[in-house]
Amino acid sequence: MNLLDKDGLTESEFLEQYSAGGYERPSVTTDMVIFTVTEEEADNYRKLAEKNLRVLLIRRGGHPFLGKWALPGGFVRLNETTEQAAVRELREETGVEDVYLEQLYTFSDIGRDPRTWVISCSYIALINSAKLELKAGDDASDAAWFNISYRLLRENKELIEDGYIKTLEYELKLSGEEEELSAIITRIMTVKATSTNTNYEIVSNDGLAFDHAKIIACAIERLRGKVNYTNIALHLMPKFFTLTELQQVYEVIMDKELLKAAFRRKVADLVTETNHYTENAGHRPSRLYRRKLLD
Repeated sequence: MNLLDKDGLTESEFLEQYSAGGYERPSVTTDMVIFTVTEEEADNYRKLAEKNLRVLLIRRGGHPFLGKWALPGGFVRLNETTEQAAVRELREETGVEDVYLEQLYTFSDIGRDPRTWVISCSYIALINSAKLELKAGDDASDAAWFNISYRLLRENKELIEDGYIKTLEYELKLSGEEEELSAIITRIMTVKATSTNTNYEIVSNDGLAFDHAKIIACAIERLRGKVNYTNIALHLMPKFFTLTELQQVYEVIMDKELLKAAFRRKVADLVTETNHYTENAGHRPSRLYRRKLLD
């Protein structure tokens, strides 16, 4: 039975005469927040190498924001989903695939791109730094890793009818080999009895293109939040690692020191011990672990 609409049309008849030109259509991009953890060798061989949480940025080779640093990404093609576009961009920018990938958020603020109405479907990717092969895309002149610092500067809580508004102001610093980028970002949470709403605003921005400071802030907070209740941090680890190395990764993500005993209880169900040990000179051999595959 063919149902007729108010104009007496069947679905096939309606689709034949339908014109998408009656609506303004946005362009859609995928922006990739690609995290990795690298280590810097200590001056004293008896000390552990210091680990750094890093994000991949590309220097824009064309307008708009010529010469500014931005997240890797690009426009979604007509024959692909946003996730397929994200996988493609990841492969083109880093040379890797089959890694942890998670949709972050859809950013659709009017005016976020000066060219036209552009919606960004953003993704987080976590990569073991040993696998990387950086290469700038067609619209980029350079690609580089930046160390991340994201710290709370101040917070304020204002009571309103049936709830409150909490404003948290953060400083984002991204340090490259030759350049430091920075931004001040506020996270505004409006909490009422029946709803909770969170908005991000860029207060100041030095060196980052578009609204990418906001996207990076959201990604860091997502990563920090999920570290507490998932095994997400293990996707940044090599195949074999020590528990001390894993704790270092948790600490650089959360930006705080953790108690050794409490940490090991926390990750006990997330890792599997192996029969392998480290062979570093100057250190007592440590047992190596690997990520447990969870159901």
